[in-house]
Amino acid sequence: MKHNFSVVPEVLLKDPDMAKLLVSGFGRKRKAALVDRRFHPKTSKEMSLLTFRITPLCNLRCVMCNQRGETGVLKGDYAIQEAKKLVPIERYKRLIDEVSPHKPLFYVWGGEPFIYPDIMEFGKYVVEKGNLLSVNTNGTFLKARAEQIVRDRWHALFVSLDGFEDINDTIRGSGSYKKVVEGFAEINKQKKLQGSNRPYMGIVTTISRLNYRYLDKLAEAARDFGIAWHIINLGTYTNSSIIEQHKRFMKEKLDSDIHCLDGFANGYNEGIDGELFAEVLKRVHSMKNGYPIITVPAIKPEKIDTYYTQLEQPVRDQCSIPWFQGNIDYNGDVYFCSDYPDYVLGNIMKEDSFYQIYNNERARRFRHVLKESKKGLMPGCVRCYQNMLFGKKIIGY
Repeated sequence: MKHNFSVVPEVLLKDPDMAKLLVSGFGRKRKAALVDRRFHPKTSKEMSLLTFRITPLCNLRCVMCNQRGETGVLKGDYAIQEAKKLVPIERYKRLIDEVSPHKPLFYVWGGEPFIYPDIMEFGKYVVEKGNLLSVNTNGTFLKARAEQIVRDRWHALFVSLDGFEDINDTIRGSGSYKKVVEGFAEINKQKKLQGSNRPYMGIVTTISRLNYRYLDKLAEAARDFGIAWHIINLGTYTNSSIIEQHKRFMKEKLDSDIHCLDGFANGYNEGIDGELFAEVLKRVHSMKNGYPIITVPAIKPEKIDTYYTQLEQPVRDQCSIPWFQGNIDYNGDVYFCSDYPDYVLGNIMKEDSFYQIYNNERARRFRHVLKESKKGLMPGCVRCYQNMLFGKKIIGY
């Protein structure tokens, strides 16, 4: 299985300017993990990744989604009310002005980011300020926005697609597969018309018991999409025991109440045959599609069953995320862990400086508690996607 950084050499050959931003971001991330986390356990001088959950709204209802799925914690009337709290574009521009000298990588998600009213203006401004922009989307709005996305030279699109047409639409919603494929085609058409190599596009597939058997069918179809990578996300799953441990831990150590983890206790990890899935992954990774196929986390085939059946067993540890990453919620809240927004450091609608929030007392306390935790993990971190990307690989996995 390829490491998640394997995409960098291919980008370097095609787009040196973008590759420089990537290498710089990864380098500062590495420095934060090795230096800041060790010698500045409560503070950080680095900011290599800034993510934005820019809206709580989405037009799809993916069954396993921790926000809008069956056990989701951000849906219905609650999401509609939350959407009234969106950060206005002018405040985002001031934030972009503040952080741009440090050149963090901008990663925008949701909800569905194209539902944010000023998403195109946001993207254009990020790029104009010399930053790298990546957007995670369900892909259903790409066709309508393709011309401007290419014209404004967005760098990357991470598009969710969870199977070939019938499987994907069962998980994500009827007609969603066709819209994604049409979106890819229109983006590629506009790139040709405008003589541009951007944006680079890739698929992100989240594994569940509904799709793992048929992953090879999607991988075969994706050859014709004109994409630059295919990421196979093994999924973020938890259970009631882990949730209760995490709630107790956060209350005791950080005096914080936690609600976000319940969305990941959906049971869609149950019933995945690790041995069978290992064979499917072997077939997929042997394909010559012309772009990297990356599994997150990359683990040994014989450990795949453990990943899904023993959720308390870490496969990555020593989390370093709070030393190089910040997250901005749709309402302006700042926090460290993109999927776990309950521990709030501050709010950009109430405070002028993002960097003051990033190293304030609450931030220092969180970093200290995490650093002193067993294996550098809190109880709810065991299958956190961010830790699967950036955590230290445990020997044997």
